[in-house]
Amino acid sequence: MVAVQTPLAYIAQRWTPSPRTLRRAALSAVVMSVVIIVTGGAVRLTGSGLGCDTWPKCTDDSLFATPEQGIHGAIEFGNRMLTYVLSAAVGWTIIAARSTKPLRRGLTRLGWAQFWVVMSNAVLGGITVWAGLNPWTVAGHFLAANALLTVATVTWVRAGEGDGATRPRVPRPVRKLSWALLTVSAVLIAAGTIVTGSGKHAGDSSDVPRMPFDWVDAAHVHAALAWLVCALAVAMWLVLRVVDAPDDTRARARDLLLVLLAQGAVGYVQFFTDVPELLVGAHMLGSSLMWIAVLRLALSLRERPLDTTEAPVQPDAALTAA
Repeated sequence: MVAVQTPLAYIAQRWTPSPRTLRRAALSAVVMSVVIIVTGGAVRLTGSGLGCDTWPKCTDDSLFATPEQGIHGAIEFGNRMLTYVLSAAVGWTIIAARSTKPLRRGLTRLGWAQFWVVMSNAVLGGITVWAGLNPWTVAGHFLAANALLTVATVTWVRAGEGDGATRPRVPRPVRKLSWALLTVSAVLIAAGTIVTGSGKHAGDSSDVPRMPFDWVDAAHVHAALAWLVCALAVAMWLVLRVVDAPDDTRARARDLLLVLLAQGAVGYVQFFTDVPELLVGAHMLGSSLMWIAVLRLALSLRERPLDTTEAPVQPDAALTAA
């Protein structure tokens, strides 16, 4: 009796991606995760959050945006369509991870984790529309997008590593400082949703409810957290030089400082210029880049060498089935 193969097993039997292809597949998911965050912000900033007034259809009678919905319908529907591009990037990551020889189960699980986050966040997006852009569901939708960015970034970094046991590259106190930086950065991003949820740019021209906070006070708390992240990032940069950390790790710390400098400048300019839409969008992009930089720095503090028992990875090729 012939065993029936799954489509992934069938592809994996006949194709082995090169390390470069694997990394590119994982990077495509990171890029699309950032794109979906920025375009999701554009939907809100253009007042198109209810451009499609239901979900999963755009109207009760049409799956697609209609001429009557105008530009807002087109923007909201276009953002929904980008979810399919994101799903394709995640799918490519899963296929590349599953086809790697020898099988990398941990990397494949990370790819599938991305898939489930995408699916669950799509449902959460639908709930956000049904709830009339309730700011709490909007905040949850944004944080779920950042959860996807987290898993995608970890997958991208892991795609360039081996599967051996983790080995630290810096002393334990430095790693603890990195955990503090990660934690405060996550709180900073969450606090940003409070500023958005209580401030302007509700996402639609209708009477959208707002969070019960003074948005100026929320912005001040957000700024205080940003300064704390900057202080921790500077401390990390200095400590890595003191302990003579590897060059690539120190480069990650430098990259984070540069992103924070640009992000802080955009944040203050937008606050004092009455939060113009373009700068808010740039700030959302900066938030994603900051989080990627924080994650890459944290992950660079340890290494996963290649398992010496692993077979060498073959270049891209169509493999002959046995």
